[in-house]
Amino acid sequence: MFIKKILIRAFTLILCSIAAFFGLAQAPAVKSKPAQSKAPVQSFNTLLFEISGKGLKKPSYLFGTMHILCEEDAVLSANMKEIIKNVDKVYFELDMDNLQEMLGAMKYLQMNGGVKISDLLSAEEYSRLEAFMKKKVPIFPMSMINRYKPILVSSLIGEQVLDCEKKNGMEMVIMKEARSYEKEIKGLESAQFQAGLFDSIPYEKQARELMKYVDSMDHYVGATSEMVDVYKKQDLKRMDSLIRVSDPGMDEYMDLLLYGRNRRWVNFMPGFMAGQSILFAVGAGHLPGDQGVINLLRKNGYTVKPLKN
Repeated sequence: MFIKKILIRAFTLILCSIAAFFGLAQAPAVKSKPAQSKAPVQSFNTLLFEISGKGLKKPSYLFGTMHILCEEDAVLSANMKEIIKNVDKVYFELDMDNLQEMLGAMKYLQMNGGVKISDLLSAEEYSRLEAFMKKKVPIFPMSMINRYKPILVSSLIGEQVLDCEKKNGMEMVIMKEARSYEKEIKGLESAQFQAGLFDSIPYEKQARELMKYVDSMDHYVGATSEMVDVYKKQDLKRMDSLIRVSDPGMDEYMDLLLYGRNRRWVNFMPGFMAGQSILFAVGAGHLPGDQGVINLLRKNGYTVKPLKN
């Protein structure tokens, strides 16, 4: 069970720490483009939405998660609990209930070609990183993770930013609730696909950004605190403004890590929703904006209605 939790943490943390890893919170936000489809008037913030229309026999649901929170903040509303009870299946970004896949995913954590982090940094930088890891994340010594993709190391550090003794993720809370009703749990992506995304980002760039992360922890503590506050307020509009930045060099990676995956999921979702009720629980950053899952579903003819959460 401990190994499974470590594996789940490794993959889910990667996705929620992408913005901090590339320093996105440091850049000024740009104005979102106006949505190209009409959305219902909404007078409250929420992370929970109902999907209906376009011939669906049953409604499905969309919920924005945060992959790591202080334990006291990782809770389900009464409405969310009722939805979990009544849906047929739950889809996360990964099938986190599949231990075999999680164990098999270990090989995808490493860089291709035998590259090591120590090859990408100067001796002084590597020594500084090793000392930092020993202090902040002693459970993962550099001798163990030297071949891991730098973005993964950054995500492991990111967990330590939260100032609380016990941490949990919304996926884990939802999965526990779903198991109590023996709901089938599935994934929109495989661990192999998800880990492979990071091979498209040069390892050298990942290593440089990792060191920026290590050297600017005070900034990232503040950025993470702001993101958690926005999540707790269920303010997707503000979340979108934190994610969207005016950094031209990051455009190709944002499409790879966020927008392209949104499009891919929306292509899969109709088949999953046919004849059954599904709860899709994915990172909240995937929901808002013109290229977010909510707007893409509406463009495809579905009604996406906000629900109290």
